[in-house]
Amino acid sequence: MTPNKILVVFYSRSGTTRKVASVLARMLGADVEEIVDRGARGGPFGYVRSLVEAMHARPSQIAPPKHDASDYDLVVIGSPVWSGTVSSPVRAYLYANFERLNRVAFFCCFARRGGESALKEMNALCGAAPLAECCVTAREARHGDASRVLSDFVERIERKLAEIQQLGANQRELT
Repeated sequence: MTPNKILVVFYSRSGTTRKVASVLARMLGADVEEIVDRGARGGPFGYVRSLVEAMHARPSQIAPPKHDASDYDLVVIGSPVWSGTVSSPVRAYLYANFERLNRVAFFCCFARRGGESALKEMNALCGAAPLAECCVTAREARHGDASRVLSDFVERIERKLAEIQQLGANQRELT
């Protein structure tokens, strides 16, 4: 079996999602792409701007990605949860790239709640069912408690990719 080519794409305002994305990329042997927002998000005004965009489901202006998602077997996409929704930079990435995504997996980082609704929104924006999903609290990420959550997430991804490869090998044998 050939190894799968995997890309971890994420946006992080505070650094929490970046930390989780780095761990996942290392565990999966994946390339990494940070979504670059062209707007300012720092300080109280950046926080308010983020909330307003989230509440109105507005995508932000992002820089073009460095990696072409269509070159990958799987793109793992991570977002912070803003007001119960996916972040506006990740929303913009999904709008711009959904046709280039072969297979996806999603993860989100959140403080108290909204993880499931953000994952559901990412699924709808992408238009494809993810191979796996994962919610990580900011506390888990900060204190290293996410290791079990992320290990389970990676195991589900690897199992699904192995099943897909096996199915492809079986189909080649039939032809």
